[in-house]
Amino acid sequence: MSDLKTNPSLDEKEPTLSKEELNARRDEITAFYKDNIQHLEIQAEYETLLSTIEKARAERMQAQMFMSQTYADQKDGGLNPDSEEAVAFKQAMENAAMNVE
Repeated sequence: MSDLKTNPSLDEKEPTLSKEELNARRDEITAFYKDNIQHLEIQAEYETLLSTIEKARAERMQAQMFMSQTYADQKDGGLNPDSEEAVAFKQAMENAAMNVE
Protein backbone atom coordinates (compact mmCIF):
# COMPACT_ATOMS: atom_id res chain seq x y z
CA MET A 1 0.00 0.00 0.00
CA SER A 2 1.39 3.40 -0.92
CA ASP A 3 1.65 6.23 1.59
CA LEU A 4 1.64 8.73 -1.23
CA LYS A 5 -1.52 10.78 -1.36
CA THR A 6 -2.56 12.58 -4.50
CA ASN A 7 -4.69 15.63 -4.92
CA PRO A 8 -7.63 14.69 -7.16
CA SER A 9 -7.88 18.20 -8.59
CA LEU A 10 -4.29 17.95 -9.83
CA ASP A 11 -4.92 14.63 -11.49
CA GLU A 12 -7.25 16.29 -13.94
CA LYS A 13 -5.62 17.96 -16.89
CA GLU A 14 -5.20 21.69 -16.60
CA PRO A 15 -7.18 23.58 -19.24
CA THR A 16 -5.01 24.80 -22.06
CA LEU A 17 -5.35 28.49 -22.67
CA SER A 18 -4.77 30.19 -25.98
CA LYS A 19 -2.15 32.88 -26.28
CA GLU A 20 -4.86 35.56 -26.27
CA GLU A 21 -6.47 34.09 -23.15
CA LEU A 22 -3.09 33.94 -21.41
CA ASN A 23 -2.41 37.59 -22.29
CA ALA A 24 -5.89 38.59 -21.08
CA ARG A 25 -5.36 36.74 -17.79
CA ARG A 26 -1.91 38.33 -17.39
CA ASP A 27 -3.44 41.77 -18.00
CA GLU A 28 -6.12 41.10 -15.36
CA ILE A 29 -3.51 40.09 -12.81
CA THR A 30 -1.36 43.12 -13.60
CA ALA A 31 -4.36 45.43 -13.24
CA PHE A 32 -5.24 43.81 -9.90
CA TYR A 33 -1.74 44.42 -8.54
CA LYS A 34 -1.64 47.99 -9.86
CA ASP A 35 -5.00 48.71 -8.20
CA ASN A 36 -3.67 47.48 -4.86
CA ILE A 37 -0.37 49.36 -4.92
CA GLN A 38 -1.91 52.56 -3.55
CA HIS A 39 -3.39 50.65 -0.61
CA LEU A 40 -0.10 48.90 0.09
CA GLU A 41 1.77 52.21 0.01
CA ILE A 42 -0.62 53.62 2.60
CA GLN A 43 -0.18 50.48 4.73
CA ALA A 44 3.62 50.76 4.44
CA GLU A 45 3.46 54.40 5.56
CA TYR A 46 1.22 53.39 8.47
CA GLU A 47 3.62 50.62 9.54
CA THR A 48 6.59 52.99 9.27
CA LEU A 49 4.84 55.55 11.47
CA LEU A 50 3.98 52.87 14.04
CA SER A 51 7.59 51.74 14.06
CA THR A 52 8.81 55.31 14.59
CA ILE A 53 6.38 55.78 17.48
CA GLU A 54 7.40 52.50 19.13
CA LYS A 55 11.09 53.38 18.79
CA ALA A 56 10.49 56.80 20.37
CA ARG A 57 8.54 55.20 23.23
CA ALA A 58 11.29 52.67 23.87
CA GLU A 59 13.95 55.40 23.89
CA ARG A 60 11.86 57.52 26.24
CA MET A 61 11.30 54.61 28.62
CA GLN A 62 15.00 53.78 28.58
CA ALA A 63 15.88 57.39 29.39
CA GLN A 64 13.29 57.49 32.20
CA MET A 65 14.62 54.26 33.70
CA PHE A 66 18.16 55.55 33.50
CA MET A 67 17.14 58.82 35.15
CA SER A 68 15.25 57.05 37.94
CA GLN A 69 18.25 54.79 38.60
CA THR A 70 20.53 57.82 38.68
CA TYR A 71 18.24 59.67 41.09
CA ALA A 72 18.05 56.57 43.29
CA ASP A 73 21.85 56.35 43.32
CA GLN A 74 22.06 60.04 44.24
CA LYS A 75 19.75 59.44 47.20
CA ASP A 76 21.96 56.57 48.31
CA GLY A 77 25.07 58.72 48.42
CA GLY A 78 25.45 60.14 44.97
CA LEU A 79 27.43 59.23 41.92
CA ASN A 80 30.96 60.21 41.23
CA PRO A 81 30.70 62.62 38.27
CA ASP A 82 33.63 60.83 36.62
CA SER A 83 32.11 57.37 37.03
CA GLU A 84 31.16 55.27 34.02
CA GLU A 85 27.46 55.59 34.87
CA ALA A 86 27.60 59.38 35.15
CA VAL A 87 29.43 59.71 31.84
CA ALA A 88 26.93 57.34 30.14
CA PHE A 89 24.00 59.29 31.60
CA LYS A 90 25.40 62.59 30.38
CA GLN A 91 25.96 61.12 26.91
CA ALA A 92 22.44 59.65 26.81
CA MET A 93 20.91 62.99 27.80
CA GLU A 94 22.93 64.82 25.14
CA ASN A 95 21.85 62.29 22.49
CA ALA A 96 18.20 62.61 23.58
CA ALA A 97 18.44 66.42 23.38
CA MET A 98 19.85 66.21 19.83
CA ASN A 99 17.04 63.83 18.72
CA VAL A 100 14.33 66.18 20.02
CA GLU A 101 15.42 69.11 17.87
